[in-house]
Order: sequence, then C-alpha cells, then structure tokens
Amino acid sequence: MEEIEFPGYVEEEKVAIARQFLIPRQLAENGLDTAEHRLHFSEQALRIMIREYTYEAGVRNLEREIAHVCRKIARRVAESKHAPRQISVQSSDKYLGPPRFLRDKEQRTDEVGLALCIAWTEAGGDLLPVEVSLMDGKGSLMLTGQLGDVMQESGQAALSYTRSHAHELNIDEVDFDKLDIHIHVPEGAIPKDGPSAGITIATAIASALTNRPVRHDVGMSGEITLRGRVLPIGGIRAKILAAYRAQLKSVLVPARNAKDVVDIPRQAKSALQLQYISHMDQVLEIALCPAEKKTGTPKRTKKPAKK
Repeated sequence: MEEIEFPGYVEEEKVAIARQFLIPRQLAENGLDTAEHRLHFSEQALRIMIREYTYEAGVRNLEREIAHVCRKIARRVAESKHAPRQISVQSSDKYLGPPRFLRDKEQRTDEVGLALCIAWTEAGGDLLPVEVSLMDGKGSLMLTGQLGDVMQESGQAALSYTRSHAHELNIDEVDFDKLDIHIHVPEGAIPKDGPSAGITIATAIASALTNRPVRHDVGMSGEITLRGRVLPIGGIRAKILAAYRAQLKSVLVPARNAKDVVDIPRQAKSALQLQYISHMDQVLEIALCPAEKKTGTPKRTKKPAKK
C-alpha cells in the first residue's frame, strides 16, 4: 500500500474553493440560487469564517458553516420574512454565534522568557508559546504543560546547551545551583511531544537568563543537540502555513529542511522571511533583541520567606 498525504490549504485557497464550489452547492441545496433569493458572501465574511469558526487543514467544516448560514436564510424566506441578500462581517455573529477559535496565541510585544514555537497538529500547523520563569531554589528544572518524554528531553538538552555557553551569553555570574528554572507550555490539557521545540526552549531560557526580550514576530521550529546544532524536523509545510496565518514576519527553519520549502504556496513565501539556521548561535542572534549596556542579573521570582 502507498501512503498519500493531502496537504492543507492556505486562506486564499480556501476562499477560492468556497467561491467556486462550496457556496454554489449550498445555495442550490437550500433553494437560494434563484435570481430573486440569491445569497452573496463577502470575501471578508468568508475570511472571518475561516479564521474564527473553523480549525482545520481542509474545508469540510467551512462548508458546514456556510450551510448553517444558508439554512437560516432559507427559513426566513420560507416564513416570508425579510431575508438579507449579502452576508457581511457584521452579520457573522448573528448567524453563526460568537467566534469559536480566537487567535490569541501570537504575541503583540517582545517579552523576556517567552518564545513562539511552530508545531504540527492534526488540524495543520499551530503556534505553541514556550514560557520560562526563574526562581531562587536548588538548581532544579521543572517542565509542565503535559509534555511527552521527547519534549522533556529537549528541555534538558536546551538547558545543558545554555549552561555550557554561559560565557558567550554573558551570564557567567549566574549560579545555576541556586536557581530553579520552570518551563511551561500553555494549554496543559493538550498533550504535546516531539523534538521540534528544542530551539524554542533554548531561546526562552537564554532570554530569561540574559533579560533580552524575544522578538514577538519570529516563529521557530527545530531540534537542538548538546553542542547547539539544529537538526531537521517534519511538517515544515503545515508549520510555515501556520506562521503565515498568524501574520508573523520571520520563520526560522533548519537548513536541512530547505528542500521541503519548495511546495510552499507563493503567498506564504512572499509574506514571510524564511531564515535557514544550522546552529543555535544563529537562532539567538536573530530571535533575541539586542542586549542593553547594563543587563544586570537575570530577573527571578523570590520564594516567600517562611514564618
């Protein structure tokens, strides 16, 4: 048997499919294809339906949402009530209810200890924020967010790389034996695993230790080794499309994955700056904001004193 993979669509492709196939079919099935009752969907309304009411690589749920709107309009026509001829952005809430998927994962400001990983899911690519917090402690490493064994090992490898490059990062004064590092990946109810978040975790740790913010418009994905080499990963197409949907400006891609970028849609390639990296030093140079003259010691949360 031969396995055949069907890649996901970009937003422009979904809009075109809806215009040419989905909407005409649903208008015909609901009796709205006549000149008297023909219904029109604005392009912005379709984009809102794609972004906020569906979460998929294909268009099956998009057709369901279009059918849902058509049925409501057909009912008003059957009841001899006023039925709109145009579906706009303002009428989306009226016929579909409140948005089901809010795009709140992308960051709006540069923050210390927070980096964006681009992950692969069954619905395509998605953004995965990685948070790092420093606390006075006994040198322990905590990883939370329902992470699998491989992802936990990536966190340990990222910390080992950071400690071994303390001199290059200008954090020689940090006493790791008295510092607890907490790595958290939000949406703890969703299991996460895989080595692709390695460079993201290392970036978030380096940011927290150096007090250098991570650029909020940079997404990344890649496996890290103890010596800082960046290894190739899978799902590149879906991940780059996720960065394109989130309107990021730059995506860090392992250099050995350059061959997988050939089938990326032209719109995504032109909107994103794809930067190929082979070592962790390149990642930090691109993702971290320039260091200030006086960086001081890394910010950490102090444990409350016992009474």
